[in-house]
Amino acid sequence: MTDEPAETATETFVAHRNLLFTVAYEILGSGADAEDVLQETWLRWVGVDLAEVWDRRAYLVRITTRQALNRLRTLQRRREDYVGQWLPEPLLTSPDVAEDVLLAESVSMALMVVLETLSPTERAVFVLRESFGFDYAEIADAVEKSPAAVRQIAHRARSHVESRRPRRPASAAETREVLEAFVVSIETGDLRALMDVLAPDVVVLSDGGGLKQAVPNPVRGADPVARLFLGGLRKAPGVLSARLTTINGSPALLITMDDELDGIFAVAVHDARIARMYYMRNPEKLSRISAETPLSRS
Repeated sequence: MTDEPAETATETFVAHRNLLFTVAYEILGSGADAEDVLQETWLRWVGVDLAEVWDRRAYLVRITTRQALNRLRTLQRRREDYVGQWLPEPLLTSPDVAEDVLLAESVSMALMVVLETLSPTERAVFVLRESFGFDYAEIADAVEKSPAAVRQIAHRARSHVESRRPRRPASAAETREVLEAFVVSIETGDLRALMDVLAPDVVVLSDGGGLKQAVPNPVRGADPVARLFLGGLRKAPGVLSARLTTINGSPALLITMDDELDGIFAVAVHDARIARMYYMRNPEKLSRISAETPLSRS
């Protein structure tokens, strides 16, 4: 297949696999689709003459990016017919992801949701530049644009994202503390305590995918959100419980009903209050929370 043994190609791919998955996941917002992209990347990689590749890491990222872009353009058409709100697929992540502040922020639910508002090319450029630090020439090769065009796209995407995400992401400790207070207020039915942990302009996004009940549109404002949760608790057909876990590099809640998985509840915290809530109930997007998914920026 090449001048070098197949083992070399395999070793190189395996060495960079976590990086490639992370790139694909950040571009796609789906672990399942990221895995498919890795399969496509591998099939192309084994046909490459490694003697002609001077930077194997960059070459693999280029293949992965192109495959992810192709898939994202197809997925965006499908998502137009998606039932209700669409949220990224949550991943159970290890403590080392939370310790890498840049990596944790780049895969946070808050940022992933904002990335959904970018065009496919803008998203790929933003991810490669802001999350992984590739230079404009390398990104240009990956997205098949000129370096000058990539620079403009990067500026536009960065401005768009910065205007929509929290200025100072909360630490893991801050997020955990707020989540614990949120759980206590829900368990005790204390409306005032619940209002104290919600930002005045808090927004709830919920994804049931048409398979489980979820609010069809964003719910905005502390009072409507508080009443939504307390009212929902009273109407629950079983016993709800919550335990802390780590999702996408940040503390989150794993919600069960009568000991059966109901969903993942992630938040964005700003100034010690919950600014955004993301409740994933679509069972088709909950397959990657039983085992940790390794992520990497290198």
